[in-house]
Amino acid sequence: MSDQKQAISKSLQDSMKAVSEDAAHGEPKVGVEEFMALARRFGFSDAALADMEAIARRESMGRGPYLANYYSGLKESCVQAFQRRAREVFGVKYALGLSSGTAALHSAFIAAGVSAGKEVICPAIGFYATPAAVVQSNGIPVFCDVDESLGMDPTKIEALITPRTVAIAPTHVMGSVADMGPIMEIARRHNLKVIEDTAQSCGATYRGQLTGTIGDIGIFSISAYKIVGGGEAGLLLTNDESLWARANQLSECGGLWRPDRYAPPRWDGELFNGTNYRLSELEAAVDTVQIGKVVAIRNRFNAVKRHVMERLQRFENITPQKLNDADGEVGYVLRFFPETAEISRAIVADMQAAGIESYCRPAGSPPDWHLSAYMYPITEMRGPTEDNCPFQCPIYLQRGGRARYDKSDCPVSVDLFERMVSVSLNQWLSPESCATLAEAINRVLAMHCKPSDQAPAWF
Repeated sequence: MSDQKQAISKSLQDSMKAVSEDAAHGEPKVGVEEFMALARRFGFSDAALADMEAIARRESMGRGPYLANYYSGLKESCVQAFQRRAREVFGVKYALGLSSGTAALHSAFIAAGVSAGKEVICPAIGFYATPAAVVQSNGIPVFCDVDESLGMDPTKIEALITPRTVAIAPTHVMGSVADMGPIMEIARRHNLKVIEDTAQSCGATYRGQLTGTIGDIGIFSISAYKIVGGGEAGLLLTNDESLWARANQLSECGGLWRPDRYAPPRWDGELFNGTNYRLSELEAAVDTVQIGKVVAIRNRFNAVKRHVMERLQRFENITPQKLNDADGEVGYVLRFFPETAEISRAIVADMQAAGIESYCRPAGSPPDWHLSAYMYPITEMRGPTEDNCPFQCPIYLQRGGRARYDKSDCPVSVDLFERMVSVSLNQWLSPESCATLAEAINRVLAMHCKPSDQAPAWF
């Protein structure tokens, strides 16, 4: 470099120091105010918050935290840590953190090949998000009736399988577990994928295996109103690399997950248009801790329910919920079915009067999207556009598909849903409190039903 160029370079460097110093005096984009906004969500006292703010203002935050999965500057982002922890807890090869359980469902169905002209068998009891994600994937949900476990009845699956069926989506309902043994046998016999919806039973096991790891893909809702989760997040698990890649492709904006994100496809079908279901760093930071607690939570709930059930009397006109694996269910709710909905409501009224946290469907209840008969966005068969896809999709019609939904299709689900009584359980109850609760339940049930050793056992 010539002397003249060196002088110019030195002059530019000196002038740019002033620019850098100005920039250094600025406040970080995300700083103390944002930190305090998060701290307030934990419910600390005003005095504690004042101490935290004083400490935070003494610290130099530099440019502040970068609260996104990519380019965080950390060896392992919070999302990557969440996924690693999930792989460890569940013993699977691949885990994908997502923005919600619904995002996980959509990603799973796309990964499994759900598309126009294809059908997925879904349970008649379970949240609407499961069949809705099938529709979002341009597929058609076909509802299968349940048995007294409230899970999909395996004896009714094969009658619903057609040449258009590509997957079965059993739901582990409200802390219980679906009967996965026969479901998997049917799926393998017909070469169908199995998508386990474990949103409501995270941590449960079936015959010693964690739910969500039995089928081809398991999905979870990791959220504030589920067993674990701090806000709103989702998780997808699989041992199949190709399914993991396809789920990533949908959820990561059509290719951003790849080592060389903008490169041409590495194999046929690798790249297709996707969307953004990315999990945030703040959510992942909380849920990395939460997911590590799930087995202990399951064990506590399960022990409480067993303590209660062991002390319950048998009663005529009371059928306990069928347990496909009493040792493996989470068990945060005790459920049973009185002979009529009227008896159910009378029992619940007396339980609530006694201080027992319980509920059933009151007379004249509004529709509930946990029952297929009331899932009107699906049963009305209306798509968002004039062509009414996927219900009137030409591809579906050409393949012999004729979507139809009627309340009479799944009569067991309607009957059980109307009669079901649910008693909430707390994982922190002592054995003594469990005994007290069981005795209170016995006394209320005896007011309406006759004790009988010949009646169905609780487990």
